[in-house]
Amino acid sequence: MKSVPVKVEHEGRWVPTTMGIAEDRFRIDLPLKQEVPYKSVVDLEEKKNQVIITAGADGETVYRIASVEKVLAVLKKFIITQASAYRLNAFFMSPAIRGGVLVQNAQWEKGAIAVMKTGIWFVSQEKQVCIPLDEVTGIELTSREIQEKNLDVVKIDHLIENELVTSFVLCPLTTLQVLYNFLKEATHDTEIREEIDPLTGQVAMLVYSGMDSSAIENMLKLSHKELEAVYEKLLGSGLAEVLYVRKEVQLTPKGVRYISESVKSPID
Repeated sequence: MKSVPVKVEHEGRWVPTTMGIAEDRFRIDLPLKQEVPYKSVVDLEEKKNQVIITAGADGETVYRIASVEKVLAVLKKFIITQASAYRLNAFFMSPAIRGGVLVQNAQWEKGAIAVMKTGIWFVSQEKQVCIPLDEVTGIELTSREIQEKNLDVVKIDHLIENELVTSFVLCPLTTLQVLYNFLKEATHDTEIREEIDPLTGQVAMLVYSGMDSSAIENMLKLSHKELEAVYEKLLGSGLAEVLYVRKEVQLTPKGVRYISESVKSPID
């Protein structure tokens, strides 16, 4: 078991320690002094230079570990290939399309796909990709031309930094439908279960196109209060989130006096 320096979150603060990485488990030394088999891991998340590992049948134990990219890459690969998750060998291309345009130099990677509680993980010899489940916008069975043949693939539409991208998964036809069904079930909470009225749908489309609130009000001839009411519908249905709060102000008497004085012509 190779030991490497890391930091772990313990009692609300980050503590320097060492971690041992073996082929079937990892060990965190003092102050935690615990060994965790990869097979007990039920979820894995990544945030910049740290990973969040959830272990135990009921996900009762959470480890937050920070280290250099090389160390975390080794740890993630062991976890993805051995954790308690739906997993199969497959080819993947992620991302394949960004903003409707083919990604330059995108290629098929041979590796594995693992579906965990919060994310879809792809891992190959050279690459590790995570698609958070709450960033998935669509799962579809479709076909794609590969080496001059139309082959069935699973298409995953998702967001990266609020930009729509597409990834593809290719595996034997016998398991492709199973994978599709499993992904649909895993992303069930992101599906829309209720209809929205035409105006709310139109506002959502304009927001998606990049329009700000002022432009939407002008185009649809809505008052500020009317647009706020539509935004509340989008927020309540989980179709939108607050980006920032726009302030509306009016001048005080002091402000009016300042403006009045500033626009007066100087008298010689």
